[in-house]
Amino acid sequence: MAEGIGKAIGKGGFYSAGSKPSGIVNPSAIEVMKEIGIDISSHKSKGFNDLSHKEFDYVITMGCSDVCPFYPAKQKLDWKIEDPKGRPIEFFRKTRDQIKQALDKIL
Repeated sequence: MAEGIGKAIGKGGFYSAGSKPSGIVNPSAIEVMKEIGIDISSHKSKGFNDLSHKEFDYVITMGCSDVCPFYPAKQKLDWKIEDPKGRPIEFFRKTRDQIKQALDKIL
């Protein structure tokens, strides 16, 4: 969701990766993103090693603490946003909105 929102509202490249990627995007994430006009149905979940860039303006973690690898960045932020996996659709909406609000603040 973060990559989709970032690409929709931001300028430049946005990349998302996780510590345990499944290779597919959660259908509930696709659904709640469509609700705000962002289609992430063609996205794939990626791991940290799948990222092509090795230096970033921002590295933003969402509570991954010690499982996040080190990536050089001008600024690092930890948003402590809970993973909605396995939660009801309402939790996905809450997560989506938290990500959008946080991105709006830095863009």
